[in-house]
Amino acid sequence: MSAENGMQDFRRTAPPRAASSPLPMRDGVAASRVYLPPGPWPTVLDFLVERFRFMAPQVLRARLNVGAIVDETGMPQRADAPYRPRQWLWYYREVPDEAAVPFELDILYRDAHLVVVDKPHFLASTPGGRYLHETALTRLRKRLDLPAISPVHRLDRETAGVMLFCVDVASRGAYQSLFQQRQVVKEYEAIAPWRDDLVFPLVHRSRLQDCASSFAVQEVGGEPNSETRIEVKERLGALAHYHLTPSTGRKHQLRAHLSALGIPICNDLFYPCLQPRHDVDDYARPLQLLARAIEFTDPISGEKRRFESRRVLAQARSEASTSAGTVA
Repeated sequence: MSAENGMQDFRRTAPPRAASSPLPMRDGVAASRVYLPPGPWPTVLDFLVERFRFMAPQVLRARLNVGAIVDETGMPQRADAPYRPRQWLWYYREVPDEAAVPFELDILYRDAHLVVVDKPHFLASTPGGRYLHETALTRLRKRLDLPAISPVHRLDRETAGVMLFCVDVASRGAYQSLFQQRQVVKEYEAIAPWRDDLVFPLVHRSRLQDCASSFAVQEVGGEPNSETRIEVKERLGALAHYHLTPSTGRKHQLRAHLSALGIPICNDLFYPCLQPRHDVDDYARPLQLLARAIEFTDPISGEKRRFESRRVLAQARSEASTSAGTVA
């Protein structure tokens, strides 16, 4: 069996649950992990070179040589160590030259179990890819000194607005169940083109699936797995200010639905056509999508909760001129 086949077999088989990390949190960032599946790799380095193809082999060798990659007991791994499958390795991710995101993460509410934030555009929810320290999760861990805090749900990096975090592990499941059981009312706003032939309000349903060649999603035939109610708040010439209420929470659902209707959200780099990625964000052109509000019954206190963003979409003409909120 080739190494490539070994990797393919691994991707088809879910690895066992990992034990807790032997490495402590560092500067608000938890250690990452990689599972070692059964396979033909002679050494740990051989596997890591195959697994992390985007990294130069000499970089991986150097990290192993300084003890920066450890096993589940915290024992550093050598580059020439024999490959032992069915275990986890732990390490700290490094993102060289990570760009600072020059926008504040505002806290709307905090109690013993819940933190609600007003996330700005361009700030990732959690670490991943090019983003490690410049994420909502890392900022909150450092700012509030809450190492166990974790997101209840996610917002795209490009989307601004209300986002929930759970303070402690014991309470997280109760809040996540609200989303899984669709007991949360989510309201969004977007600026997108106006079409005279569309009659509002309307409900758009479709089946969404991941595109094989990109991070985007596409509509396909079959039973719908996504639903969005779309209303018009205000006509803005060739554009309109829309109020969106999704009944489901598929990846990129609102962006894909409006694009499918021929009214793609302004400044969207994914829909209707994937635009070339740039290393530097254009902060003057944020995606005109805002998570305006979240409403639910608190599973711990039993109280009705409603949290609203204080941000205003930059192209929402009349609201921007009359509101004291932060322009988004």
